[in-house]
Amino acid sequence: MHDSVMHWLRKNIALEDVRDKQVLEVGAMDLNGSPRYVIEPMGPLRYVGVDSGMGRGVDCVCPAEGLTEYMGRDWDLVVSTEMLEHAENWRAVVAELKNATAIGGNLIVTTRGPGFPYHAHPGDFWRFTRADFERIFDDMEILALDDDPMPGYPGVFLKALRRRDRYRINLAPIEVAPAPAP
Repeated sequence: MHDSVMHWLRKNIALEDVRDKQVLEVGAMDLNGSPRYVIEPMGPLRYVGVDSGMGRGVDCVCPAEGLTEYMGRDWDLVVSTEMLEHAENWRAVVAELKNATAIGGNLIVTTRGPGFPYHAHPGDFWRFTRADFERIFDDMEILALDDDPMPGYPGVFLKALRRRDRYRINLAPIEVAPAPAP
């Protein structure tokens, strides 16, 4: 995980988002850093990291496309960093991230943008922009939406609040950029 992601997390995740709350990290395998290092010191009631396979930082194995079936709903904070570009069916994953987030809870998503090189683990399928995220998450209250400021590392960072009266899954056609060929 790039230093810029960790810096953004420290800036955008507040103590009140975490202390005594239930936190779910999706795509939790620690290959090169983890939001767990930012969040756990804030004192969550419970922190669970899930991924498609076992590894460092993974507490439970489950597919992101079946997240709520395995982990339920009503997580106060759902965090997914640097995973969405690796989800072949990103629409299903986004729906599950939204469904797992409690009403009044926050969703954090970071991912790579157009121009970022191919990086398979396990696959690399998509590139997202701020404009994509504005459309994909238009049913939530966007609290922060930023481009990755690190030169040469195009990406997008989001913090959004789920509100009951505005929540729906966006089924509008959204065409995100495919990842570059390996």
